Amino acid sequence: MLGPSLRAGEKCCNSMEEVPMKMMLRRTVLRAGAVALCSAALCAVPMMAQGGGGGGRGGMTPEARVAAIDTAVTLTADQKTKITALLTDDQKKMTDLRASGEDMSTLMPKIQAMRTDENAKIKAMLTDEQKPKFDAWVAAQPAYGGRRGGAAGGGAPAAPPQ
Repeated sequence: MLGPSLRAGEKCCNSMEEVPMKMMLRRTVLRAGAVALCSAALCAVPMMAQGGGGGGRGGMTPEARVAAIDTAVTLTADQKTKITALLTDDQKKMTDLRASGEDMSTLMPKIQAMRTDENAKIKAMLTDEQKPKFDAWVAAQPAYGGRRGGAAGGGAPAAPPQ
């Protein structure tokens, strides 16, 4: 049945041939969007696993660093509080230092000196029994020449000392 304005033999702008083409185009665009979204998600997972997307020592917050130290040396509640305060203060200093716009070649020695000083202050808060465990934990950290995820040698990362 034809509409009132169409005569026999005329085609409507939405002919039966154009509808499948529009549907195919829409499907193609949706598929391309889905592929792009999945690709972005799959690329984000390895980046997050490698510690990307954060500042400081592998992106660890002061609280996460205290938890890691606690796992290695078993901190008291008082030690956790003091170390968290120290790490929070140092994190602010490092953020300011990085924001200064200095070249990385001049920043790295300053950051390394801050980390060395920070570790000395933490070690001063520990008992004689905890100090060797802390030294082993520091040595296992990637920033101090340790390995992460079995890289550089193929072995598994060192377990924290018990």
